[in-house]
Amino acid sequence: MSTPDIVFLFDIDNTLVNNDHVQADLKQHLATTYGPEARDRYWEILEQKRTELGYVDYLGALERYREESMHRPEILRMANWLIDYPFADRVYPGALDAVRHVRQWGLPVVLSDGDAVFQPRKVERSGVWNEFEGRVLIYIHKEEELDDVERLYPARHYVLIDDKLRILASVKKAWGDRVTTVFPKQGHYALDPATLAEYPPADVELAAIGDLVKFDLKQLVKQRT
Repeated sequence: MSTPDIVFLFDIDNTLVNNDHVQADLKQHLATTYGPEARDRYWEILEQKRTELGYVDYLGALERYREESMHRPEILRMANWLIDYPFADRVYPGALDAVRHVRQWGLPVVLSDGDAVFQPRKVERSGVWNEFEGRVLIYIHKEEELDDVERLYPARHYVLIDDKLRILASVKKAWGDRVTTVFPKQGHYALDPATLAEYPPADVELAAIGDLVKFDLKQLVKQRT
């Protein structure tokens, strides 16, 4: 099989799926069902585990919270809410149209961070897994796994679509003109003034992921050598 000319790498959280909305729903559910103290303690553990692991581990945080609340049997249903969450309802408007738009020029691939249970579940239940025909990569620190990305999906040029400027800048530093970085300004990371000031701008900025359909191939690979 010949090497594709272009591979389009799509992040999931706050790029294709509105993860801020998911988290807001989770906070509300925890407060309503288990009380504000349970919500706050779970979220504190969640942030601790993010610092330890480098990604958000919802189920791991629940396991740790359970150790502190062993005598509250009602919390055993927390995981059911997470696993059964309707992620398809949180796919950004136009997100899947954007994926279909670029498919005419190259191969779309999911490139995400996360755990090995909940993150794949999110990708599956959102409908993204099927849309990408199973081309899903989930690492712990994806910007450190570019060799593996190239091994699995070799290409002459990459287009990376991600809501985190930190990730875009890191991959740009590694791949240089072999990658076009695309920055959909969605979610709290993309709108944080301190973050925006800390990293160089992406090659392409979008107000929303759905705006990708307005771009042609020449605009998306203009950095190519």
